[in-house]
Amino acid sequence: MTTRPDRRSAQDRSGPDAAAGPSPATSDDTPADRTSQSRLGTGSRFGGLLLILVFTYLLSAFVVGVVIDAVQVLLFLAVVLLALRTGRLSRRAFRITAAGLVAGSVAAAVLQLADHTGPGAGVANSWTALVLLLAAVLIVRRVLAQPEITLQSIYGAVSAYLVLGLMFAAVYAAMNRFGGNTFFANGQHGDTQTFQYFSFVTLTTTGYGDFTAAGSGGRAVAVLEAITGQIFLATLVARLVAGFRGSARRAQASQAPASQAPAGPAGARRASTRRRGASGLIGLRPPGAARRRPGPVSGGRSARTDRR
Repeated sequence: MTTRPDRRSAQDRSGPDAAAGPSPATSDDTPADRTSQSRLGTGSRFGGLLLILVFTYLLSAFVVGVVIDAVQVLLFLAVVLLALRTGRLSRRAFRITAAGLVAGSVAAAVLQLADHTGPGAGVANSWTALVLLLAAVLIVRRVLAQPEITLQSIYGAVSAYLVLGLMFAAVYAAMNRFGGNTFFANGQHGDTQTFQYFSFVTLTTTGYGDFTAAGSGGRAVAVLEAITGQIFLATLVARLVAGFRGSARRAQASQAPASQAPAGPAGARRASTRRRGASGLIGLRPPGAARRRPGPVSGGRSARTDRR
């Protein structure tokens, strides 16, 4: 009695999942492919993050009003949520953290509308500063965790730099609200636009001098911001730009034409060999060609190579 061989195909034995094609995390994917996919996803989020930050700053700079301050709090919420998505958090941790951030940001927006010039607005500005600090930490951590430096890494670093400027502006606004609206010297009035202007002038160490902190606390925070901005530019951003240039050169070298690659397997004979001719000059002989002996010359003597 003979048994009939099992003629089922590998697709039938593996079930319907095999017909759907390989999953994104199969063992056939090389580490370079997985790294490239990770960089592309992160880079697109960093690009959107940078656009939201620029839009938020321009909105607060050209539009004045209490409602704009509340809208800005919600835009900062979108910034930190995008920063959370770039981090490697589990789905449960992301949902819990996002729910807490949404609840706190909505409360801060309500406080901005209800008590725009009092301690309520100071609480809202303090919450905004904490949210932006979390966003900056997440962005920098994700940028440093990338295996290669790409243009998207620079987008992330620039986004973190803008977040730092907006964060210190929220700190100055909170100090102004809690201090009785006396943050600037000479009795100058402070609002959202003025604090953001003062923050970025301090972060970049431009120092126009038209606005100056009146108290020692405000001056201390301003010095801390100036030091942070210089360290950030001199270390992280400069290192990323230099590394990006090196990565671009290595990528160009790896994509060289195949005609420039050495022909034949390793250890093969060279494409041409040298031989010394009758005249003493070095010539080229293709591999496999027969060595030609010099013919007779006048006088019955054969031409010999001058070995001297």
